Amino acid sequence: MANTTLNADVIANEALMILDNNLVMSNNVFRGYENEFEKKVNGYEVGETISIRRPTDFTVRSGSTIQVQDVIEGKTTITVNRQRGVDFKFSSTDLTLNIKELSKRVIEPACVQLANEVDADLMSLYSDIPNWVGTPGQTVNSYADFIKAPERLNEFGVPLGERYGALGPSDHAGLLGSQTSLYSEGEVKSAYREAKLGRLAGVDTYMAQNVPTHTTGTRSGSPLVDGSYTASTTSYDDVKNTMTMTLHIDALGGATETIKKGDVFTIADVYAVNSVTKQKLPFLKEFVVTADATAAGSEVDLTIYPALIWNGAQQNVSVTSGVTDLNNKAITFKGAASTDYRQNLVFHQNFGALVMVPMTLPADGRPASRKTDKSTGSSVRIVPVYDGTNDTNVWRLDILYGIKAIDPRLATRLSGTA
Repeated sequence: MANTTLNADVIANEALMILDNNLVMSNNVFRGYENEFEKKVNGYEVGETISIRRPTDFTVRSGSTIQVQDVIEGKTTITVNRQRGVDFKFSSTDLTLNIKELSKRVIEPACVQLANEVDADLMSLYSDIPNWVGTPGQTVNSYADFIKAPERLNEFGVPLGERYGALGPSDHAGLLGSQTSLYSEGEVKSAYREAKLGRLAGVDTYMAQNVPTHTTGTRSGSPLVDGSYTASTTSYDDVKNTMTMTLHIDALGGATETIKKGDVFTIADVYAVNSVTKQKLPFLKEFVVTADATAAGSEVDLTIYPALIWNGAQQNVSVTSGVTDLNNKAITFKGAASTDYRQNLVFHQNFGALVMVPMTLPADGRPASRKTDKSTGSSVRIVPVYDGTNDTNVWRLDILYGIKAIDPRLATRLSGTA
């Protein structure tokens, strides 16, 4: 193909294609909220927000007598507050190259970095997820380890289909190695030759190099719930927009110990329930701390998700028969204190959302370009700035997006077992 002088439109189209091809986690979460933003001719600026309704729940009537239930809908928001970009220089000579040559040298490396940044941001949503199966610190190296994640989703009534797994390199390698002993020729060939896991237990499974590591707080001692928490303490109507509550605990091992955002714990005698049937499950309910906290006098207020709802259509816990108050119930944190743990994720697509929107174009008339893929929602903006002294073109490549854990119930963290 003959060389031609490249312009912002050509470069933006190439960048958009490469960005989409390199997104992994981003293509496995919900993208439909992009349609909720009003269509602005000149694009969007950092900080713009949309409001989203939370799904409502109901209880099932028994018999023919009508039992009308109030429809109580919570809401949450997504803010497009993450602007990411890569800036580079082209000489005038570079701009006469074939687009594929320039793409390989400059545009592709830039877009790979941008895609990795978006995926890493989405993986950071692990800290909103309370569910965590397996033993922290253990590598996922068998099918028996892996199956605990979809099993947990099934226990909670998470819909089948559109389930994805993101495993760190060591866990992916451990699970991959376990598949080479299978009889099935297809799975063995894929594991040996292509290093692919594919679909396991209804989960499309990927290796993700940016699976994050969570460092737990310094918490020690034998912490207890401190204060009266009963069935009437929190109603769904109180917490419907955040689904968080404050829990006061004491008996920590030190005056200034820390509990970190993303730390997971259980409360004695508080069991999980199936979100659809509301039936008690045979394991304790897990809660996640949603903001860093530092103890004072060996006690501290924790903001936790989810809030404890004891009954009704939104019930999410089942308390041991005879227990009417959680005061002085033991708190058990997941994993050891001050320890790093890899955060593999298995999730339904609707657990989290990515919104990527077209950015505003400069008003000074320079030949900038903005391209959006209507099928995926991805959007990039290219803005050139010419340096006449050095005969170079400085190019801005920008994206603008927001992320949100819409329904953390639809996901679980995954560790191996000892």
